[in-house]
Amino acid sequence: MKIKLPNLFVLLLLASMFYLVPEVQAQQDSQYTQYMYNTVSFNPAYAGSRGSLSMLGLYRNQWVGLDGAPETLNFSAHSPIGVQGVGLGLGFTSDKIGPSSESIITADFSYNINVGEETKLSFGIKGGLSLMDLDPNKLLIYDPNDYDLAQKNYSAPVIGAGLYLYSDKWYVGLSTPNFLQTEHYDDVQVSTATEKTHMYLIGGYVFTLSPALKLKPAVLLKGVTGAPLAVDVSANALIYDQITFGLAYRMDAAVSAMAGFQVNDHIMIGYAYDYETTELSRYNSGSHEIFLRFELGTKFRAKVNPRFF
Repeated sequence: MKIKLPNLFVLLLLASMFYLVPEVQAQQDSQYTQYMYNTVSFNPAYAGSRGSLSMLGLYRNQWVGLDGAPETLNFSAHSPIGVQGVGLGLGFTSDKIGPSSESIITADFSYNINVGEETKLSFGIKGGLSLMDLDPNKLLIYDPNDYDLAQKNYSAPVIGAGLYLYSDKWYVGLSTPNFLQTEHYDDVQVSTATEKTHMYLIGGYVFTLSPALKLKPAVLLKGVTGAPLAVDVSANALIYDQITFGLAYRMDAAVSAMAGFQVNDHIMIGYAYDYETTELSRYNSGSHEIFLRFELGTKFRAKVNPRFF
C-alpha cells in the first residue's frame, strides 16, 4: 500500500474550478440521496453546528435486484462541547459492493467563528482509518488457485477537512472527506485499485412561504479526478415543522422522492426512493434509503435546533 498527499495548490485549483472536473471512472465514495441529513459524514466543519447532540443512522440499498449492488450503513454523532465554538463528532460507514467491503471509522473536530450578526464560519478536520476486505469467494472463479484472487485485507489512514458558512436561512460548504490517495496492490503489482480524493460543494437556502410552510432548494456537487462531475439538486418542503416532502434529481443518473416525519422534538425518520434514468434501470427495481435521527438539547441549547438543515 502506498499513499500520496496531493499538492495543496492542486486542491485549491480543484476547489476553485470545481465544475470543470472531466469524464472518466465511477465515483468511489458512498452515495446518499438524503445527504442533507448526514452532512458531517463528508464535511467535518458541520460537527456541532446544530447546537445539540445529534445522532443519525442511515441505511441505503442501491439498485435492488442487481447482484453485488452497493449496500451502505452510515452512523454519525456530533455535538458542541464546553469549549466555545468547538464541536466534536464520530462516524462509522460500512460500504459493500460485489466482493469488496469497506469500513471507515472517523473522528471530527470543528471550530466556528462569528463573521456577522447571524452568520458563522466553521473550520473542520477529519481523521480516521479505512479497512477494506476483498472476498473472492463471492465471485465466479475460473481458476481457484489463481494467486490474484486470494482474500486480501487493506488498511489506510483517513485525513479530511472542510469549511462551512451558514446562518439560520442558508449554508455553503466545501470539503473533502479524505485528502489521501491510496493505492491497493498485490505483492508483484499485477493489479492496482486506487481510492482518489473527492471534493464536495454544497449549498442551500430556506424560504419561509408562510408560518406553516418552508421550502429549501439545495445542491450538491461531487468531483473526483477522472470521473464525471456528479450533480444533485433537490427541493424539500417542510410543513408545520413536522412533515417533509421532497424531490431530487441526480444528473444523468436518477430521480428521487423523499419524505420525512418529525415524530417528536427528539426523533425524526425519513425515507427516499431513487428511480434510475439510465439503461441500468432495466436490471434493478430502484434504490431505497431510510434514516433515523435522534437529537437532545445540551446546556448550550435547552431545546433541539428547529433549523431546516
